Amino acid sequence: QVQLVESGGGLVQAGDSLRLSCAASGRTFSRYAMGWFRQAPGKEREIVAAISWSGNSIYYKDSVKGRFSISRDNAKNTVSLQMNSLKPEDTAVYYCAAREISSVVAPRSGNEYDYWGQGTQVTVSS
Repeated sequence: QVQLVESGGGLVQAGDSLRLSCAASGRTFSRYAMGWFRQAPGKEREIVAAISWSGNSIYYKDSVKGRFSISRDNAKNTVSLQMNSLKPEDTAVYYCAAREISSVVAPRSGNEYDYWGQGTQVTVSS
């Protein structure tokens, strides 16, 4: 079992930055692939970024490439999402997710993740 707690959301203006963090419980965090997802009102959940258990494989949704950066610290059981140059269309509830998997590539579908945090709201005003 893994429990995930996100933090770092808030209300910012377009062009600003935010850093989301996800703290995971448990002693086997290094076995888990981690993903950041988001869901805007009236829209389906979508993947934003994912990182493999080793950190060697990273995926980004096209619209956030060059602006967002995912990273993990297995010693601290945390995964972070640095978001720069935020746009109003980035407004959503952001969730971190985890799956215990030894694959070198992190899953990209929400259906492949077993554990989810409660979400943190990110609002970007124009």
